[in-house]
Amino acid sequence: MKRALVTGGSGALGAAICRRLAADGCHVYVHANRNLQQAKSLSAEITTGGGSALAVEFDVTDYAQTGIALQTLLADGPIQIVVNNAGIHDDAVMPGMRADQWSRVIAVSLNGFFNVTQPLLLPMIGTRWGRIVNVSSVAALVGNRGQTNYAAAKAGLHGATKSLARELASRGITVNAIAPGIIVSSMSETTFPKTMIDQLVPMKRAGTPDEVADLASYLTSERAGYISGQIISINGAMI
Repeated sequence: MKRALVTGGSGALGAAICRRLAADGCHVYVHANRNLQQAKSLSAEITTGGGSALAVEFDVTDYAQTGIALQTLLADGPIQIVVNNAGIHDDAVMPGMRADQWSRVIAVSLNGFFNVTQPLLLPMIGTRWGRIVNVSSVAALVGNRGQTNYAAAKAGLHGATKSLARELASRGITVNAIAPGIIVSSMSETTFPKTMIDQLVPMKRAGTPDEVADLASYLTSERAGYISGQIISINGAMI
């Protein structure tokens, strides 16, 4: 059984990915920072349904804390699937953006990618098989007003994805990024009313977390072994 870690697994998109990977036969570590109870509820749901999951808690922005947590997980063997899904919004137009708004968003999405992924690489390389999927955003591809920090963090993930893919290609490990557009969530329902979605999305609807999870499932499967270094957008033809 392959072991998978999904950061931000307690959120709507992360939860969908956790459920899908568990259905694929993985043992899934459902990561949370502040929402540990949600992660525990999800892991219990997966286990009750016949899957295998465990909730874990650490702050991806804290390199030392993350390293300690990951070493505990690695004591049971390598983690071969990593989905870097943790990310936050703290929106403001750049002239009014505070330094802490910039730093915190970068810390979670970009520094968090490093803090989580780097300690897992050597054990993964030792198995000669691995899948790393970084969850980005359409904002990193086209920009978005009020999200200079968020777009910068996610665009940084794109460069890291392509570079790491080259480093690991000969070791049987793929590295890709998914860049979702508007996806159904409690936040998107208030941020993107139906009239706005109709204007922005040619398909006239938001995507679902399950649709993104299906793409993550494919990219972490054996079938996707020749796909690496790619930024794959899932956005209903927005771009």
